[in-house]
Amino acid sequence: MLPPTISWVDDHVELLDQTALPRLRTVSVTTVEGMVDAIRRLVVRGAPALGVAGAMGVALAARTLDGDALADAAARIGAARPTAVNLSVGVRRALAAADGGPDAVLAAALAVRDEDVRSCHAIGERGATLLRELCGGDPLRLHTHCNAGALACVEWGTALGVVRSLHEQGRVAHVVVDETRPVLQGARITTVELAAIGVPHRLVVDGAAGSIIARGLVDAVVVGADRIAANGDVANKVGTYPLALAAARAGIPFVVAAPESTVDTATPDGAAIEIEERDAGEVLGKGLTLPATQAWNPAFDVTPNDLVTAIVTDRRTWRPAG
Repeated sequence: MLPPTISWVDDHVELLDQTALPRLRTVSVTTVEGMVDAIRRLVVRGAPALGVAGAMGVALAARTLDGDALADAAARIGAARPTAVNLSVGVRRALAAADGGPDAVLAAALAVRDEDVRSCHAIGERGATLLRELCGGDPLRLHTHCNAGALACVEWGTALGVVRSLHEQGRVAHVVVDETRPVLQGARITTVELAAIGVPHRLVVDGAAGSIIARGLVDAVVVGADRIAANGDVANKVGTYPLALAAARAGIPFVVAAPESTVDTATPDGAAIEIEERDAGEVLGKGLTLPATQAWNPAFDVTPNDLVTAIVTDRRTWRPAG
């Protein structure tokens, strides 16, 4: 099994470095600046894991700061990545315990961690039940994008938590995994997780995903989310929206699995979600393009609610367009 994504060890945070996968390497974080850097560089990534990282970053800060200085440090952590709402949620929860001192802040951060584990198991069971109902016969052929497994959370996973729950029931035929360019989280991370738990899978380039679905090789698409608007529009890794279009055209379920904390009732719809623009160099590569070539590199896209069959959280199954 893979090591924990994020842990509190003595007086610091240990992160599994997701930029190094499939090689296993950990990073020790001892300062606010180190946590902000780790979040921005994707050492830790995935909406639920970012929530825990944000809370633990505040716990680090509370060891040496209080009052306005602590609030400023928390604000820097919360702003490290704008799209995933769980990051700011985790930061707020830890900061709310500041009046109780550093130990209270740490307790709040560890509570965020422990809740993520329970939440993901509940999502897995609820999602597995829903997909059996929607798809009928099994074993199921599933398709996923990016990484929404244990490494995007703390232990079990959201979208891959659903896959894991189905796999434990002997109800997964295979999983189609998109590479998820340009950083290749699907190729580097999701395939590692599926191999670790023994789930049959095939890796495909992002551009092949629609045709794989159109050929009838997939029974359902299941993905995670970084922010879900109040109306059910879903922000997830760029490339998710085309998958939803392909699923709608093929008449197969498109299911989003995420903790309830990812539902942002303060964001009315997808148009109000800030989309993170990452370094164009990730797209351009080295020596692959002319020096004058420019690029756009949005990290996320928004899938409108009418393309979402259901959103499965730890508390409910929500059909936003129903």
